Amino acid sequence: MRKAGSYAISVFILAVLCTLLGACHGQRESTAFEVPPEFDTSRNYEITFWAKNDTNKTQTDIYEKAIRDFEALYPNIDVKIRLYTDYGKIYNDVITNISTNSTPNVCITYPDHIATYLTGENVVVPLDLLLEDEKYGAGGNALAYESPEFDEIIPAFLQECSFHGHTYALPYMRSTEACYVNKTYVEKLGFTLPEVLTWDFIWEVCEAAGKKDADGLYVLNGQKVMIPFIYKSTDNMMIQMLKQKGAGYSDDAGEIFLFGDDTKELLYTVRDNVAKGSFSTFKISGYPANFLNAGQCIFAVDSTAGATWMGTDAPLLDISADKLVRFETKVMPVPQFDPEHISMISQGPSVCIFNKEDPQEVLASWLFMQFLLTDDVQISYSCTEGYVPVTSKARQTERYQTYLAQAGTDNKEHYQIKIDAAKLLLTHTDDTFVTPVFNGSASLRDAAGSLIESVTKSVRRKQTVDDAYIDALYQDTVSLYHLNLAGNGPAGNAGNVSGPLPAASKALLITLALAWVVIAAVYLRGRLKNKEKE
Repeated sequence: MRKAGSYAISVFILAVLCTLLGACHGQRESTAFEVPPEFDTSRNYEITFWAKNDTNKTQTDIYEKAIRDFEALYPNIDVKIRLYTDYGKIYNDVITNISTNSTPNVCITYPDHIATYLTGENVVVPLDLLLEDEKYGAGGNALAYESPEFDEIIPAFLQECSFHGHTYALPYMRSTEACYVNKTYVEKLGFTLPEVLTWDFIWEVCEAAGKKDADGLYVLNGQKVMIPFIYKSTDNMMIQMLKQKGAGYSDDAGEIFLFGDDTKELLYTVRDNVAKGSFSTFKISGYPANFLNAGQCIFAVDSTAGATWMGTDAPLLDISADKLVRFETKVMPVPQFDPEHISMISQGPSVCIFNKEDPQEVLASWLFMQFLLTDDVQISYSCTEGYVPVTSKARQTERYQTYLAQAGTDNKEHYQIKIDAAKLLLTHTDDTFVTPVFNGSASLRDAAGSLIESVTKSVRRKQTVDDAYIDALYQDTVSLYHLNLAGNGPAGNAGNVSGPLPAASKALLITLALAWVVIAAVYLRGRLKNKEKE
């Protein structure tokens, strides 16, 4: 009988442990959404749509027109839009609203952010069954509009929205990074632009641009200011450099490889070029386009979605006319280590929907979300910046092809630099990559950029940047961004990323301790009984 009791206790402990282990990864898999057999048009629905625009009135107008057109097709669905100027603010508000069950219905977001949303209980709706549904899925026969078929969504962009075995978002727009080059200055320095920029070429030109005359003015531009190379997003800079070198950053399981010798080597390159006056960042010096357009920068790296700020005739010029310097602008891929194998990051907003108690409300949200992939919305929005449509269907339309062909015919909708930026991504879609998505991947991205920012600041402050400095920087970054690492070296070369220990993990550790106490108690009790018999 005692053996049976001990066995029962052991089985109970194992069952508890298995249950907790399944919840301990910090990532909860959303329950598959069951698509209603019919959309109930006899009811009225109000759905909220949180979106982001770049203070661009044209983009706002496109959202509002899309809502009007959708509501005309579905009069029983009322879409309320809430506009943000920053993706980070959307992310923070979603996190806040998860705890109060007041998330929006539809949200412009990024996969890194969705990975964090998924730590909640059944928060984000997995789209697999919705996409496949014959009536309301991609190209569904019961839709009131012509939706793209599943295979008409660019696979590389859809892949970015799929992780942990499910698709949790649809791509809305896609961009990449481009290097906007003052070709006039490059040639004035005696250089010829290669077909593909390399890091060595960039640094060589930047060093040549640093020469001053007897009055302390830069020979190249006759001004007191010249920062040859300015990078907007240093997180992308570090991630792309590591990818191009085949070095580690992270993997799909959340293992981190950022804090190693490859990163240190890149940081020393940054150190050396900051010391020469060749390099700075947006956070430290200011918006790259402003320096480029004032003749104070040669290489400005920013998103293709920022193309309308770049160049002499930029429609969104952000400096006064008296500071403008005329030059020829060239739009090129970001610098490469191996020009034969171009590698550039894929970025841009995606759209997800949040779970609600009423499946019909979720279906109404899905109908609107999928409407954002229709040709008119896709083409209209992509024409506002250097974005590209996420469907082959929209790309192949006569309207979009005509738009591309009219590059340079005006400095507004058909601004040459903007369309060149879009063509850059259209040409190099297969050369783009995405970073692994997991709970904490957004923090890791921020950490990658902060390493470059910190080194740049330190050099400008005349601080010594050596091995001891890098080791301390790694430790500080790990702590600041709550990265829990395990491995060799001061900060570890690999490990899991996480924030505070999840409640399920704490429960597991407590249960493990209790389990060993119970096992020990059962064992001692048995020994004492045996001694009594003796």
